[in-house]
Amino acid sequence: MRYLLIDRITEWQPSKMIKGIKNVAMSEDFLEYHFPKNPIMPGVLLLEAIVQLTGWLEAASSDFREWFLINKVLRCNFYSFALPGDQVELEVTSVAGDTPDTKRYRGLGTVRGKKKILADFEGILLSLEAVEESDEQRRFFSLLTRESRF
Repeated sequence: MRYLLIDRITEWQPSKMIKGIKNVAMSEDFLEYHFPKNPIMPGVLLLEAIVQLTGWLEAASSDFREWFLINKVLRCNFYSFALPGDQVELEVTSVAGDTPDTKRYRGLGTVRGKKKILADFEGILLSLEAVEESDEQRRFFSLLTRESRF
């Protein structure tokens, strides 16, 4: 199973930052078991949403030639729960890395201005074609950013 956790990309600056939204819907299957009768979005999926947003930043910044692959979480703090009906606003910014081969980022998730997650993480770039079809990802990015009109 694959979770696509970014519902919309609201802003981005090539190689610098990206903002997006994750809407937490009561119908999402992970809420059934986390936790029964008290559904909350698992913290690890908030982190995954931030990492997916980072992938979109790198894809769009490289003309859909590269994708981000996380390999280390340097720090991750959770502040409170994301609940069904919440709209989690996500922001990822690029941070100077230790080596040229390593990319480092900081991700923040908030709901109505209240912090839910803050994470510092790093990883590498790999060929987007190794994981997805570039043209299909370009079309999907256009949908997420509302660049194309239907």
